[in-house]
Amino acid sequence: MHELSVAAAIADVASRHAGGRPVEAVDVRIGHLRQVVPTALEFAWELVCDDTALEGSELRVEAVAPRVRCRACGAETELGDFPLACAECGSTNVELTAGEELVVDALELRETATTGGLV
Repeated sequence: MHELSVAAAIADVASRHAGGRPVEAVDVRIGHLRQVVPTALEFAWELVCDDTALEGSELRVEAVAPRVRCRACGAETELGDFPLACAECGSTNVELTAGEELVVDALELRETATTGGLV
């Protein structure tokens, strides 16, 4: 289950950028070719966030479909399934332009109450 290592990597990035502040949500983009099972990732997220500033945070995942640019005809198309081939001309001489991402896009931090220096 590589979802545990994926969740740990996302949590590491989020924790470093949150700087100890509590996190409400983490937005990530994950390419389809990463072969991440969403329910397994959600379960792993809860495990790695336990007893951290990320505890109780929501992991919001945007799935990114694979896209290719054809070197033969120049078309850029979204793929439905394998093989990696141009949907316009059928050529397999393509460059992958999307679908392998694993990007932490944004953090939503919880607001903390302050006294404004008044006691």
